[in-house]
Amino acid sequence: MKNRSSSLFLASFLGVLIPCMTSTYAQETFYRGKTVRIIVGGSAGGGYDTYTRVIARHIGKHVPGNPTFVVENMTGAGTLISANHVYKVAKPDGLTIGHFIGGLMLQQVLGKPGIQFEGPKFEFLGAPAQDTIAVGIAKSAGIASVEQWQASKTPIKFGGVGPGAATDDATKLFRAVLGVPIQLISGYKGTADIRLALNSGELQGITNSWESFKSTWTKEIQSGDVVVILLGITQRHPDIPNVPLLGDFVKNDDARKLVEVAVYDYGALARPYVMPPKTPKERVLILRKALADTLKDPEFLADAQKARLDLNPLSGEEMEKVVARTYGLEKTLVEKLKEILK
Repeated sequence: MKNRSSSLFLASFLGVLIPCMTSTYAQETFYRGKTVRIIVGGSAGGGYDTYTRVIARHIGKHVPGNPTFVVENMTGAGTLISANHVYKVAKPDGLTIGHFIGGLMLQQVLGKPGIQFEGPKFEFLGAPAQDTIAVGIAKSAGIASVEQWQASKTPIKFGGVGPGAATDDATKLFRAVLGVPIQLISGYKGTADIRLALNSGELQGITNSWESFKSTWTKEIQSGDVVVILLGITQRHPDIPNVPLLGDFVKNDDARKLVEVAVYDYGALARPYVMPPKTPKERVLILRKALADTLKDPEFLADAQKARLDLNPLSGEEMEKVVARTYGLEKTLVEKLKEILK
């Protein structure tokens, strides 16, 4: 009887183990010798590009079969061209990853034309960082504080990438809830292009992530040519603890709700790595785990530190919850955001 029980247990154990081993071997066989493309919607030299190139140097060793990862820039329409491409054109075969501005999903909820994807249908791998939305103003503009800005009557020229980006959406929200004078000039290919325009005197400000400021605006920040005067997070940032928070200036409940959706949730969803809908689930899970493992890899962490990249990861599962919350916004809030972000 004992031998029969042992045989049944062994058969049951092997019945679970063998399919798992077969699936793992199949995926290793699939990825061996393959090339995985990561399509970045921002221009070369910007924050999205910089994060991706550092990740691409390390993620392959965390994927069974050790495939090669290459980065391609597909710019235009505030990264919308790349997002639509990953959703509609890229094959769902596990060999394409997209990285675009996550705020485009809020823009879809608000009815932005030209969006050809359904956000919740993407396969989410996660994000290396959750953005700390920051307002940077050129020293030459003569504005050193939010209070001084609110008292000014002269609009400051801000650069934008397009609707869905913090450069545009957060800027419009700040203008609405703070009452500050801003002239938004949109259509730049990425924050690297805005940086060049600001350095030439064409622009005077930008709403960007602190992570991007820190890694790709190092010269401007360290020299004081660009001063960060406001942060869109709920607690002071250890890097710049003297910079005030948006919440310090928001005085009513309606404005707070708008800030939660268009600034705080935007920051969590800003840098998604996604795969096309209907990508085989086992390949999604492999690359989701590979991204998570890469973000803990000592060699990657050393590279990220050299590139001055802040890391505050969001898992694929956590990202799915933020996406669901974004697509479940109540109608009255949607209408208010439409008015502000139009």
